[in-house]
Amino acid sequence: MSYSVGQVAGFAGVTVRTLHHYDDIGLLVPSERSHAGHRRYSDADLDRLQQILFYRELGFPLEEVAALLDDPDVDPRAHLRRQHELLTARIEQLQKMAAAVEHAMEARKMGINLTPEEKFEVFGDKDPEQYAEETEQRWGDTEAYTESQRRVATYTKEDWKRIQAEVDDWQERYAALVAADEPPAGEAAMDLAEEHRQHVSRWYFEVSYEMHTCFAEMYVSDERFKAYYDSMRPGLAEHLKGAIFANAARHSS
Repeated sequence: MSYSVGQVAGFAGVTVRTLHHYDDIGLLVPSERSHAGHRRYSDADLDRLQQILFYRELGFPLEEVAALLDDPDVDPRAHLRRQHELLTARIEQLQKMAAAVEHAMEARKMGINLTPEEKFEVFGDKDPEQYAEETEQRWGDTEAYTESQRRVATYTKEDWKRIQAEVDDWQERYAALVAADEPPAGEAAMDLAEEHRQHVSRWYFEVSYEMHTCFAEMYVSDERFKAYYDSMRPGLAEHLKGAIFANAARHSS
């Protein structure tokens, strides 16, 4: 039995465009074609798609997924065991974070002030203050840092709520874009990269396109920034870097 591309998209919860892309790059080539040349997917193709989507959810880039699945020395059962181990570890971490959030919600409802240790226990032994100190050490003598400090000193509670609302909305839309396998150089990704630049310029300091590409490099090279962006959606940091560079090139041409 075989299935059309539309049926498979419906089964898997992906777009037809994503399946076309996987075919184009050789990641998931349908086993059959109809007389009219339309893609037809077999049960074996669906098994491979399931493996692809598992690895994608775990943050593996498409190139690495292809290499893993096409390795002749790896038993298909080994993929399932590996994915089960990775998913179990993620579930445990998410459960810890969910418990921490519930603890914070309960404390706030009861009017209890959490200690710094309680607030950040889910993140291990990291010191949340070290980043502020490092920022001042690295950028304290720059005009951008001075301008940022001047602006934020004037913000009210409502200003901070608006800033956070903008951040949350942008994160949700960018995560959805990555989940849909939109390319970093596509219009949608470049537009969101531009929003990212404008947000910082509007609230903190003016960000040129050149400066924005420097930020993009840092989002990938610095593990803390990478972890922050990848927590929104696995692979988002690298995707955002590509979108920022594409957007900068678009505006310089």
